[in-house]
Amino acid sequence: MPLTMLIEPDLWFPNSLDLNPVDYAVWDALQQITYQCRRFTTVNQLKKAIVTQWGKVPQRLVDHTIGQWRRQLGCVVQKQGGHIKHLILKH
Repeated sequence: MPLTMLIEPDLWFPNSLDLNPVDYAVWDALQQITYQCRRFTTVNQLKKAIVTQWGKVPQRLVDHTIGQWRRQLGCVVQKQGGHIKHLILKH
Protein backbone atom coordinates (compact mmCIF):
# COMPACT_ATOMS: atom_id res chain seq x y z
CA MET A 1 0.00 0.00 0.00
CA PRO A 2 1.46 3.43 -0.94
CA LEU A 3 2.31 5.77 1.91
CA THR A 4 -0.20 8.30 0.60
CA MET A 5 -2.94 5.80 1.38
CA LEU A 6 -1.82 5.50 5.01
CA ILE A 7 -1.87 9.24 5.80
CA GLU A 8 -4.79 11.42 4.81
CA PRO A 9 -3.68 14.44 2.72
CA ASP A 10 -4.99 16.94 5.27
CA LEU A 11 -2.57 15.43 7.82
CA TRP A 12 0.53 15.74 5.60
CA PHE A 13 3.22 18.04 6.91
CA PRO A 14 3.47 21.32 4.99
CA ASN A 15 6.41 21.67 2.64
CA SER A 16 6.52 25.40 2.04
CA LEU A 17 9.47 27.21 0.51
CA ASP A 18 8.19 30.22 2.44
CA LEU A 19 9.37 28.49 5.63
CA ASN A 20 12.87 27.63 4.48
CA PRO A 21 15.23 30.59 5.06
CA VAL A 22 17.64 29.33 2.43
CA ASP A 23 14.87 29.26 -0.18
CA TYR A 24 13.22 32.58 0.57
CA ALA A 25 16.31 34.73 1.04
CA VAL A 26 19.75 33.18 1.00
CA TRP A 27 19.63 31.53 -2.46
CA ASP A 28 18.58 34.85 -4.01
CA ALA A 29 21.57 36.61 -2.46
CA LEU A 30 23.91 33.80 -3.52
CA GLN A 31 22.55 33.96 -7.06
CA GLN A 32 23.11 37.71 -7.25
CA ILE A 33 26.66 37.42 -5.94
CA THR A 34 27.48 34.50 -8.25
CA TYR A 35 26.15 36.05 -11.45
CA GLN A 36 27.41 39.57 -10.77
CA CYS A 37 29.43 40.40 -13.89
CA ARG A 38 29.95 36.71 -14.76
CA ARG A 39 28.68 34.29 -17.34
CA PHE A 40 29.40 30.59 -17.23
CA THR A 41 29.94 28.28 -20.17
CA THR A 42 30.02 25.01 -18.25
CA VAL A 43 28.18 23.51 -15.31
CA ASN A 44 31.50 22.90 -13.56
CA GLN A 45 32.37 26.60 -13.79
CA LEU A 46 29.03 27.46 -12.23
CA LYS A 47 29.46 24.88 -9.46
CA LYS A 48 32.91 26.20 -8.57
CA ALA A 49 31.63 29.77 -8.54
CA ILE A 50 28.71 28.87 -6.25
CA VAL A 51 31.02 27.16 -3.78
CA THR A 52 33.43 30.12 -3.86
CA GLN A 53 30.70 32.75 -3.56
CA TRP A 54 28.89 30.95 -0.72
CA GLY A 55 31.52 32.32 1.63
CA LYS A 56 30.68 35.85 0.49
CA VAL A 57 27.03 35.72 1.54
CA PRO A 58 26.93 38.22 4.41
CA GLN A 59 26.41 36.60 7.81
CA ARG A 60 24.14 39.51 8.76
CA LEU A 61 21.80 38.48 5.92
CA VAL A 62 21.68 34.90 7.21
CA ASP A 63 21.09 36.12 10.78
CA HIS A 64 18.36 38.57 9.70
CA THR A 65 16.66 35.91 7.59
CA ILE A 66 16.60 33.45 10.47
CA GLY A 67 15.31 36.23 12.71
CA GLN A 68 12.38 36.74 10.33
CA TRP A 69 11.39 33.08 10.40
CA ARG A 70 8.67 33.48 13.05
CA ARG A 71 7.10 36.27 10.98
CA GLN A 72 7.18 34.03 7.91
CA LEU A 73 5.58 31.25 9.91
CA GLY A 74 2.85 33.59 11.15
CA CYS A 75 2.04 34.65 7.59
CA VAL A 76 1.84 31.03 6.42
CA VAL A 77 -0.52 30.23 9.30
CA GLN A 78 -2.62 33.33 8.52
CA LYS A 79 -2.98 32.20 4.88
CA GLN A 80 -3.59 28.59 5.96
CA GLY A 81 -0.61 27.40 3.94
CA GLY A 82 -1.38 29.59 0.93
CA HIS A 83 0.85 32.02 -0.95
CA ILE A 84 2.27 34.73 1.33
CA LYS A 85 4.54 36.89 -0.82
CA HIS A 86 2.05 39.77 -0.84
CA LEU A 87 1.86 39.64 2.99
CA ILE A 88 5.63 39.76 3.35
CA LEU A 89 5.91 42.76 1.02
CA LYS A 90 3.41 44.73 3.14
CA HIS A 91 5.52 44.46 6.31
